[in-house]
Amino acid sequence: MKTILLDCTLRDGGYYNAWDFSPELINDYLIAMQAAGVNVVELGLRSLNNKGFKGACAFTTDDFLRDLPLSADLTIGVMMNGSELVGDTPYHKVLEQLFPVRADESPVDLVRIACHVHEFEKALPAVTWLKEQGYKVGFNLMQIADCSEQEVKALARSAAEYPMEVLYFADSMGGMDPDQAAQIIGWLRTEWLGALGIHTHDNQGLALSNTLRAISEGVTWVDATVTGMGRGPGNALTEQVAIEVAAYRKQPLNLVPLMTLIRKYFGPMKEAYGWGSNPYYYLSGKYNIHPSYVQEMLSDSRYDEEDLLAVIEHLRVEGGKKFSLNTLDAARHFYHGKPQGTWSPSSIFAERDVLLLGTGPGVANHRTALERYIREEKPLVIALNTQSEIDAELIDLRVACHPVRLLADCKAHTELPQPLITPYSMLPVDVQQALADKEILDFGLNVQADTFEFNETYCTTPTSLVMAYAFAIATSGKAKRLLLAGFDGYKGEDPRNFEMNEVVKTYTKKSNTIPVIAILPSRYDVSKQSVYGAFQ
Repeated sequence: MKTILLDCTLRDGGYYNAWDFSPELINDYLIAMQAAGVNVVELGLRSLNNKGFKGACAFTTDDFLRDLPLSADLTIGVMMNGSELVGDTPYHKVLEQLFPVRADESPVDLVRIACHVHEFEKALPAVTWLKEQGYKVGFNLMQIADCSEQEVKALARSAAEYPMEVLYFADSMGGMDPDQAAQIIGWLRTEWLGALGIHTHDNQGLALSNTLRAISEGVTWVDATVTGMGRGPGNALTEQVAIEVAAYRKQPLNLVPLMTLIRKYFGPMKEAYGWGSNPYYYLSGKYNIHPSYVQEMLSDSRYDEEDLLAVIEHLRVEGGKKFSLNTLDAARHFYHGKPQGTWSPSSIFAERDVLLLGTGPGVANHRTALERYIREEKPLVIALNTQSEIDAELIDLRVACHPVRLLADCKAHTELPQPLITPYSMLPVDVQQALADKEILDFGLNVQADTFEFNETYCTTPTSLVMAYAFAIATSGKAKRLLLAGFDGYKGEDPRNFEMNEVVKTYTKKSNTIPVIAILPSRYDVSKQSVYGAFQ
């Protein structure tokens, strides 16, 4: 049977740019698709969800499509989410709003319904309604890799009762390999005799391999996107799949318009948005974690390398198949439950000025003045993590609390002479073992939103950021003042400035806190004085 190549760039790629593609891009895209041998273009979503601004391809209305230079040689498709068919509103009422005219009056030829396994049975009657209106219909089964053989066969058996054109399965988490793809195809084939399709994700760099294996196993509909643009790591690349499909068809291929399209539009967008596989997406595929977790973290400068790895490890253990921003936030701030600790800071901190050394460039820029101040005024000097921009003899203690950062820095910590303050009793066993030879001051930590609490051997902070932990240690230790150096802040509108300032605001609202003064340049909302002058 003929292989049908479906390009869904403007639908799947819209997760990066809110489906806001320019008319010039869409016009060039349509020309390129026809030249590259694409059969079906899925130009966007058809949805009733209108929360927040989204571009035209989030709705792909008939009016929008009629303004495009559509070719009769391309089948025009849209996708809708099955979740909109299984809510409180009867499915036919939803469909009447989404598809107000029959297919012969609409630019749309094909409607695909993306559906989770648990929604499938309830959403299937939409096939009959759409077919009666003259539309071709496809169903995309998501997260099918989690299903048993019996479950997959039952899904195929249900699908066989409806006159859809194609039954797709999607490698939603990107964890499938070619043998697994072939196995699922075999299971589906026992009950479904119609056309099969596959939609692959490239978490582990296997999107093309899985697609080609599926074709060899009899799948006739295959999805791809230009440069792989799509949610998370993206999909099989149209520019690659088109070459392979042309070889199967033994037909010539004109890639010039497609490569021009990539140079003008999709190459710059890929550089700006950063889709494509990387080690984080690879891990998300390996551990069956929804790729939107990684996509969200990569787009947010608050998440550095250790945050990404810590969240992935948390979701590996706790489960992350369904994306939720609340789950993401909780996974980042991983200290939960009753805090534990054995060390009291008051014996060292009480009534002393505490100088906290951050990692900003201010420490190196003003090193001479900072070292002179320390030698003359003799504050208790605490360095965050492995900060070492000043004379090591002037640093009294170090503080760290991020398990992944601790694990990465364990060799450095074992070589640094200062004792380390950390919530040791609450750290994972592998981190404890890595720090076994280090002098540890075990001060417990619990994370609760909008909360600072200071106790003798543990604290509660609104975030697991080491700055918040250090503030709490100094306060629990009854220090006199907290002086900040190296807390420069971040350029522009970096959200980390907001996050740090929220920590400061939450801290200063408490009645039992101590004065906080930045003695080097800082963008944070704290009192400021200069290390070059006398200050009280």
